[in-house]
This record gives sequence, C-alpha cells and structure tokens, in this order.
Amino acid sequence: MASADTEDLVCPNCQNTSSDMMKPNCEHNFCWVCIDCVLDTQKGSGGHKCRAEFHEHAVVQRTVNLMSKSKAFRSSLLETNKKGICCTYCVHTPVPAVKSCLMCEASLCDIHLQVHSKSSEHVLLEPTIHLANRKCSVHKKILEYYCTEDNTCICVSCILFGDHQGHKVDSFEMVSDKKKERVRHLLQGLIGKKEDADKRVKSGQERKKDIQEKSSSATDRVIALFREIRRQLDTLEKRVLSEISKQEEQVLLSISTLIQQLEIKREELAQKIQHLEELCSMTDSFMVIQEQESESDDFCNLEEVENDSRERYYKEIWKRGMDEGLISVTLYMGLIGIVTNIKRKINLQGATDIFLDVNTAGNDIVLSGDLRTATWSHINQNRSDIPGRFRYDQVLSTRSFSSGRHYWEVETSDSGVWFMGVSYPTIDRKGRQSWIGDNDKSWCLRRYDNVQYSVIHDGKWIQLPHTVSCQSLGIYVDYEAGQLSFYELSDPIRHLHTFTATFVEPLHAAFSVYKSWVRLKS
Repeated sequence: MASADTEDLVCPNCQNTSSDMMKPNCEHNFCWVCIDCVLDTQKGSGGHKCRAEFHEHAVVQRTVNLMSKSKAFRSSLLETNKKGICCTYCVHTPVPAVKSCLMCEASLCDIHLQVHSKSSEHVLLEPTIHLANRKCSVHKKILEYYCTEDNTCICVSCILFGDHQGHKVDSFEMVSDKKKERVRHLLQGLIGKKEDADKRVKSGQERKKDIQEKSSSATDRVIALFREIRRQLDTLEKRVLSEISKQEEQVLLSISTLIQQLEIKREELAQKIQHLEELCSMTDSFMVIQEQESESDDFCNLEEVENDSRERYYKEIWKRGMDEGLISVTLYMGLIGIVTNIKRKINLQGATDIFLDVNTAGNDIVLSGDLRTATWSHINQNRSDIPGRFRYDQVLSTRSFSSGRHYWEVETSDSGVWFMGVSYPTIDRKGRQSWIGDNDKSWCLRRYDNVQYSVIHDGKWIQLPHTVSCQSLGIYVDYEAGQLSFYELSDPIRHLHTFTATFVEPLHAAFSVYKSWVRLKS
C-alpha cells in the first residue's frame, strides 16, 4: 500500500505510479506514457473527458513536488528489490520489467509495454540497467556495429561520417557468434580443468581423511604401546625391588645372628675376665696354683676354637653384602626383554647384522676388520677384478631386504663427500650408470663437505633445504609400503627426505665415500 505522500501519484489509467506525473485541467495526475497514448488516440476528437474536459493544447502543469516525492519513493522501493530489474514507471510497488527500451533508456512492465511506442527506433531488449552504455557517446544513437580495426562498438553515424569511415565493420551478431565460439572453446578447457580440480579436491579430501585415520590409529597404537611399556616397567621394578628387599633381609638376618653370637661370646669373655681377676686377687697360693692350671687349659681351648672355625665364620659373615651383580643382571635382562617385546610389537628390525661386502668394494675403499666401516683411500687396494666389484669407490652390504621394516644407523666423517642409501643387486658395477642414485636401481642421500644434503634417484638430483647439524643418520626401509626415509639423529630427530617407490628386487644397503668415511653403528 502506498504512503500518504504518494497516494496522489497513482495514474487513474494504468493504476501505477510514475516519477514523472502530469496534471491536466481535470486536476487528476496521469503518467506521461498514458497522456501520450490518450492524446494520440483522441487527435481530432476535440479533447478528453475525465469528469472535466481538456484539450490537446491545454495548459499542463508539472507537479514538481509530487515528482520529487515519487522519485524518493521509487528509490526506496528499488533499494529493497536489488536482485531484479523493475519497471521504471511503476513506483507504487516494484513490478518486474519484461523489456528495456534503448531509445527511452527505461525498463517496462507488461502494462507499460502495451502503451509503449511501436516505432522501430525504439529498440526493445531483455531487461538491463546498462541502457546508457548502449548509445554512442558522440552521436547519441544506438550502437549497432563493431569496428574490427579499433575493436569498439559504433553507431551508423560513426560509419557514415564519423571517425570509423572506411573501417571494416561487422554486425553484433557476427562478432557475438565468433566470440561465443572462442568462449565455448575456452569453456570446454575450463570445464576440463574444473573436472580435474574436482578430482584433485576429492583426492585431497580422501587423502586428508586417510591421514587423519592413520594418525588416529598411530596415536592409539603408541598410547597402547607406552601403556604396555609402563606396565612391564612397573612389573620389572617390583621384581628388582623385591630382589633387593630379599637380599637385604637375608644379609641382615645373617648379621643379626652373628651379633647374637658375638654378644654371647662377649658375655663369656666377661665372665672369664672376672674369674681371672678374682684369681689374681687370691692370697692362698695353693688355691692359685690349682686354679691357674685349670684356667690355662680352658683358655687355650678357647683360643684354638676362636682361631679356627669361629674366626673364619666371622669373616665370612662380615664380607657378605648385597649381591649387586644379581640386581644388575635382573634389571638388564628385564629391560632387554621389554625392548625385544616392543620391537616385535612395532615390527621394526634393527639391522645389527649388516656388514659391508668386500667382494663389491671398489679399490679406492678400505674396509675395517669388523666390516662395518668404509674409508676412502688414495692407495689402490688391488683387489681382484670380479664381476660383482664396483669400479669406483662404492660398496654394498652383504645382507639384503625383500620384505618387512628395517632400520639402521650410520656415523659419518665431518668432511668430504659420501652417498648412502639402498640399491638393487642388479645395479651396473662398471659404467657411469653404476654410481649410486644415477640409475633407476638405487636411491641415496648425498652430503658434500658437511654443508648441505641432496637426494638422488634415476639421475635426478634434489637439493634439500636442511643444513647439516650432526654426523649421525638413520635409514628406514618399509619394503611393502615402498618407503625409504632418511633421518638426522639430532635432538630432536629431523626428517630429511622420503622416497616412495614400488620395490621389485631385494634391497642392499649402499655406500660411496670420497675423502671421507662412513661407519655402520652396532
């Protein structure tokens, strides 16, 4: 319902409000569209009857105040209906426009479209708010053509006597069709890219979910593992403390028994001393002589017993103490059992039995006696040239892995160049492709002069952002998962790189040294 300020703006002919009302002699407000239509249809009839007569040339007064109120009212209505294009002349209520006229630069609803001019110059198109842009800024005529030389829209006057005379022009339809064709081609490409992006997003979401599930599973597994470790440690602690208490009880019992025996002996000695003192104070010589012989025998017997069995017994008791060896062995074996049990639970095999294969070592490498250290040497080792020996300063391990999870640690020199990783046994041993990492049969981590790390596989080098912080490294292999990981054993442990592959042959530990050395830690 219209407000009080706009009740007089309703056109009695079309029952809509307008921003540009006219007031004829009849004192009623009509919109300009209806006024033009009525005057056109009644030309020659002498006038128009609306309770009061008025003629075509009657004095017409614009209702400026009402128009101002109408514009304000229409602006408020359009503000509440921004999602659609409304009829320019309907301000009483926002009515959706069905067409827009380029000549009038106005949008029309169904009712106002019926009374709109049917002249060809009044070009109608789908409702739009960009009407002023459809006219030539120079000639104020409708833009109908496209200048292909200047890439701009022009009107007829631009072609006939404007700046675009003699230029090649095309119709909007032709230019539009060409552009649509390009857009369709671009659209197909974008659709393909979007489909690929959708797949990647879906894959990423699935990967995210998979990581979250694995993280949750790993968290539960570690919590359960440490709970079991704490349980076993508690059990071991109770067993070791029980052993300590048991030993304490036994030793204290022996010492208590010895103390009791010593107290008895002390009392006996006190009595003997008292008797001898009494003997010394006797005045009867005959009695002294008789007592002295008897006491001398007793005293000698006492000394003999004390010097033999009793003295040895006392020494044995005094030497007896806590069996710390038994306590240490019990604790050690208990801890070893816990570690063994934990290794079995996490399914990780420590490669303590990895040794370097002298039959693969190049002649620039010296191997230690325990076959766990490889050192570069400028002195040729003159080893026999057998098929499995590397021509260059490289060496493989004797043991290989074809399943399971494995981990070993390596200590390195702080200078020179070294390579470490894994290799198939079928790696070339003589040619340029025999270098670890320079083929599709080996993967390695490289360090140069204690500066920075690189990883290499199939001849492709990737420099890592990590700077060297220690000389101890860990290598982890999960054969079934196809993972080879390198870790720097700093505090905390730092992940350097992980290769992912599908392993199809057994894997040997592989090393190369130049002016450096590497040592397998046991």
